[in-house]
Amino acid sequence: MSGFLLRDLSPHDRYKLLCGVVVPRPIALVTTLDANGAVNAAPFSFFNVFSEDPPLVALGLQHKADRTPKDTTRNIHRDGEFVVHMVDEPLASAMNDCAVDFPVGESEVAAIGLATLPSVDVKVPRLAVAPFALECRRSVSLAFGPGRELLVGEVLRIHARDGLVDEANMYVDLAAYRPIGRLFGNLYTYQRESFAMDRESHSQWSARVLAGNGAGKPLKDI
Repeated sequence: MSGFLLRDLSPHDRYKLLCGVVVPRPIALVTTLDANGAVNAAPFSFFNVFSEDPPLVALGLQHKADRTPKDTTRNIHRDGEFVVHMVDEPLASAMNDCAVDFPVGESEVAAIGLATLPSVDVKVPRLAVAPFALECRRSVSLAFGPGRELLVGEVLRIHARDGLVDEANMYVDLAAYRPIGRLFGNLYTYQRESFAMDRESHSQWSARVLAGNGAGKPLKDI
């Protein structure tokens, strides 16, 4: 088998293959404000952190089938501000409800009954129940064809639920956080198990290999 040449696949098959291969993915539940001040909320799994200096996140935005912008895309184009909420286990169901195709102008946040809190550096409110909320401002948008756009946003401020961050060393308590990840189709994953692997210097690696401990251990032995 010589692999899959993506230009020979339909967009739907490319989507299925890419989403099944690149897993798990973090989920961004993004709030924006529409022109009338209603709070829009939509989940995105084409999302990740991009840089810490400057602090940047990247979102994959898309248009509707008729090529008109979806609510989040249109709102960010207009105001340049948004809030990314990370999704934990308690927020999973509400996140999925935010993916419902509510009519334009109807607030998912109001319909679902999600409480909000004011942000500090942007005018877009944040969701009170979220474990982490990242206040963001658009840095650059790159269009790739008529229906896809890469948005890079600067993270201005991070709000954290009490007990999730050890402020002395800025470590996140993963057991208390309990984020979920996106797989493909309607599948998601828990992040309840983890394992550690130390990053060695070249001298440490060389010494271990010369001592006969091999170039690495199988995952089952870690």
